[in-house]
Amino acid sequence: MAGGNIDAGSAAPAADDWKAVRDASDIQYAPLPAPKPQPPADIPEWLKALSRFLESIFEPIGKLLGMSWPVFQWVLIGSAVLLAAFILWRLVIEPGLDAWRSRRPRAEEVHWTPTHAEAVALLEDADRLAAEGRFAEAAHLLLQRSVRQISDARPDWLNAASTAREIAALPMLPETGRSAFDVIARRVERAYFALRDLDAADWTAARSAYARFAQIELRA
Repeated sequence: MAGGNIDAGSAAPAADDWKAVRDASDIQYAPLPAPKPQPPADIPEWLKALSRFLESIFEPIGKLLGMSWPVFQWVLIGSAVLLAAFILWRLVIEPGLDAWRSRRPRAEEVHWTPTHAEAVALLEDADRLAAEGRFAEAAHLLLQRSVRQISDARPDWLNAASTAREIAALPMLPETGRSAFDVIARRVERAYFALRDLDAADWTAARSAYARFAQIELRA
């Protein structure tokens, strides 16, 4: 190379190399043909008929709402999807979740029972009334003091309007506690609302139910 000019002898081999590359059959230089457009898929005739039927029904409604049929059509489709999702949730998913929750192992529940000292003191006071034949008063004392014991221990369980029947259904009480409140409350209601006096058998039933709840062994 001299004076900035390219030597013609060195340019000739380069041109030959380029021609050899262009002539190679395994290299594609020609532009690829444009892809042929695919014809649109044929829409079934029944689907076209359904679309025309829905349009004849809902298009006037869409116009009343200020929407053209294509726009209102998508509103209807969206509403149908939401309705289907709601039905699926209520009929399939929600019952399945409820069943799954019911089968899950629950954490051990802490049940409340009165202390041994409280239960013994209450039974002694009630037994004194029963010994005088005042069975209704004895049963009422069991109920009244038991409610107070629960209220003192767990004030969040009760309110001023809680009834004995509601307390008997508290899940925080063991089964023996719910049974005891039911047995005692029925007899107290009979004595104070139905004006039917209680007898020794009624008192024995109420006393035994409370003792099972408080885990006290009764003396004969």
